[in-house]
Amino acid sequence: MKLVKTTILFATLLSGQIALAQFKQAPLPYSYNALEGAIDAQTMEIHYSKHGAAYTANLNKALTGSPLEKENLTAILSKISTNSPAVRNNAGGHYNHELFWTILTPEKNTQPSEKLAKAITATFGSLDALKEQISKAGADRFGSGWAWLSVSKGGELFVSSTPNQDNPLMDVVEEKGTPILGIDVWEHAYYLKYQNKRPDYLSTIWTVINWKEVSKRYEEALKK
Repeated sequence: MKLVKTTILFATLLSGQIALAQFKQAPLPYSYNALEGAIDAQTMEIHYSKHGAAYTANLNKALTGSPLEKENLTAILSKISTNSPAVRNNAGGHYNHELFWTILTPEKNTQPSEKLAKAITATFGSLDALKEQISKAGADRFGSGWAWLSVSKGGELFVSSTPNQDNPLMDVVEEKGTPILGIDVWEHAYYLKYQNKRPDYLSTIWTVINWKEVSKRYEEALKK
């Protein structure tokens, strides 16, 4: 009987913990060493299991007991200026990293869809020109932050960069839109392999960009 009561108590506590975990870290869609050559296994493991996991856990902690507990992430980000630094940093960190894992892939030579390719050519001149613009945005970002390819409310593509864990969904940024590709330029994303050579990281990461996922996100963004 005692064992049954203990089991019930444990199950109750566990269900309570799960209920409080409003946001969860999605499983990494590839192994830690899958992107070797561009991103080493140790960096990927630390980045995902430590940094990414911490943003998710700290976001849930920051939201516990607040009116935001039942809001979706996009809604929280859209009015981030009204929230605490803890919510801003961790909501951004959770969103940014969850996007980041998905736009990387060990699959070789993925390409933008025909629709996205046409939009890229119309806006930037070529895919190579787009890569150069995003890489420059990341290289020029002073300190920590992100480089983005996003879709504006009018359906136009644009490149931007944000500091820390901010992103184009937030009401505090100058250029607002829906991100479809984001490159992390915090040192923890590249320093073990590239040290202070951020441009080398930004040049190599294009070999593991998942253009299928970016194209899918582009289609979804156009519907908003």
